[in-house]
Amino acid sequence: AHARFHPNYDESKVGTYTLPDPLLMSDGRRVANTNQWLALRRPEILSLYKEYIYGKSPPACKAVARVWDVDTHALGGHAIRKQINIELFSPISTNRVVLHVLLYTPADKERAPTFLCLSFDPNYRDVPDPLVAVYPTWNRKTDKLVPPPRKVVRGKSHNWPVNEIIADGYGIALVDYNDIEPDFADGSGWRYGVRALFLKPGQAPNAVPDAWGAISAWAWGASRILDYLLTDTNVDPARVIMLGHSRLGKTALWEGAQDSRFPLVIASSSGEMGASLSRRNYGETVTSMSKAFPYQFCPNFLQWSNRIPSMPVDSHMLVSLIAPRPLYLNTGSLDQWSDPRGEFEAAIAAGPVYRLFGEETVVSNLPPGNAVLNSSVLESFPPPPLDVPVMHDIGFQTHTGKHDILPQDWRRFLDFADMHFYGKQPHRYLPRK
Repeated sequence: AHARFHPNYDESKVGTYTLPDPLLMSDGRRVANTNQWLALRRPEILSLYKEYIYGKSPPACKAVARVWDVDTHALGGHAIRKQINIELFSPISTNRVVLHVLLYTPADKERAPTFLCLSFDPNYRDVPDPLVAVYPTWNRKTDKLVPPPRKVVRGKSHNWPVNEIIADGYGIALVDYNDIEPDFADGSGWRYGVRALFLKPGQAPNAVPDAWGAISAWAWGASRILDYLLTDTNVDPARVIMLGHSRLGKTALWEGAQDSRFPLVIASSSGEMGASLSRRNYGETVTSMSKAFPYQFCPNFLQWSNRIPSMPVDSHMLVSLIAPRPLYLNTGSLDQWSDPRGEFEAAIAAGPVYRLFGEETVVSNLPPGNAVLNSSVLESFPPPPLDVPVMHDIGFQTHTGKHDILPQDWRRFLDFADMHFYGKQPHRYLPRK
């Protein structure tokens, strides 16, 4: 048994550190312009994440999308609902995986910007629509495919306020991430998910050091859904937003880093190995993650468990891979395990990369050069007040509350998208009294 992990929640004990420089190339040269970043340094950082953190994903396989339900008067006549089964075929066996995608777009809009949301629940539990199909789902507690309950509770989740999203002129595509790969605590869900499509009989998913882990699998599945969305006549193909929460927030970041077809990314409470700095000893750590969730990463990741300062990357580099595209980080005041402060500091430390593109991250008074890679400089920036989002090319908010996507967070998400897609001024948010 592993020794019990005791997280640090004392700011005086986070330690001092210097972050790796995202603008320093492996040959020692400094990135001087956006061309060098895009052609040389960005691919280096992406390669480091593939080799040492999340693993290398395969190219797309054969996929067949079947739109089997279309309702042009959904949600009281305000939306068009489509239910799509995307069947993914193994290139080496008869294996296949089916993704159940639920798509709503505004009835009064020809092509709508659309949120692609990875959910922890099946579609019929996510929305209060009695016509959403009920189907067998993977149970994370029993590790089994179970039939739907006799009495289905619809719209149980408050994470996806479809009516508000539609009213604002946006679409939303939902999928249960367990469709892509079931998330079993012992990591054995790979047998029933997309990673199994690429494995020969008897072959283990972690046979090579840079084999793709579950986070890469969930991200790869999101790309396959995007492949379909880009062909849907009700979706604006230039404005599909990647969104996820918690481990799916990590997935959203990694997916946004790899697939630049997403013009905007929203990561909610992505925490350790998402947007929160690993070298900052606060809340969850690489050490605890490597013991609790090794299956989410490539085998190479485990070597950093007790060598965090030696990691070739930190989360500000993952954030920088999104540049120059807009990124919104959502956190919660009661979610210290995910270290909201560490996400804020990562957004600051990604500033020099965004600055190359003439863009602004979460602070306007960014010091020159690479000074923000020093922990003492990062800690000198006060975080924004609770419930007041920073809205620049990187957005950031800490809501009052827990590890969750709250209904009021969606007003910020929609504002952030409106600002970047349509040049609209966001609402003026005031701190709670």
